[in-house]
Amino acid sequence: MVDIEEEVVSEEQTENSDSVESANEASDTSTDQVTEEASEEKKDEEDKAEDASSKKGKKNRHDKKLDALTARNEELEDRVKRQMAEFENFRKRTEKEKSVMFEMGAKSVIEKLLPVVDNFERGLASTPDDKKSDPVYEGMNLIYKQMMDELDKLGVKPIEALGAEFNPEFHNAVMQEDSEEFEEGYVCKELQKGYTYRDSVVRHSMVAVAK
Repeated sequence: MVDIEEEVVSEEQTENSDSVESANEASDTSTDQVTEEASEEKKDEEDKAEDASSKKGKKNRHDKKLDALTARNEELEDRVKRQMAEFENFRKRTEKEKSVMFEMGAKSVIEKLLPVVDNFERGLASTPDDKKSDPVYEGMNLIYKQMMDELDKLGVKPIEALGAEFNPEFHNAVMQEDSEEFEEGYVCKELQKGYTYRDSVVRHSMVAVAK
């Protein structure tokens, strides 16, 4: 009888031991799961932090690259603007120099033509009245008028001298004369006609001034 009871007790102890071991195993498993879940959560957080850090790093690199490109673009724009301004100044300077050179060349040619005009005027003025119907005179007169028309189109104008107040900018006084017709200081005689080209004097009028 005692043996049976001992066996029962032994079985109960064995069952209790198994229960404890099962409980311990379950507890260990639960602890492992919690530890594993915590580890996974920590890893996820670390991954998120790493992703955020990586994105931030990429954004910083992108911003730096964008700033560098913006600065480079502004530098190139400034350089282009300076070059365009320099080219515009060069173009204006070249046009001005070209205009000055053209006027100098034109004035040089006009100065050489004016003695021819003078000779035409002397020849026409010295022709007697009875010869003015002659075809030669008429031909010379037509050529003279044509020449003066072309000079006028180019901007060559005769300077008004006779009867005008003496102006050293346009007149070259070579003598003074008594005059009943003109007041003192006025041109009383034109000895050689002067001309302007585009408002600049090509040749001053040679005049006599009343005293």
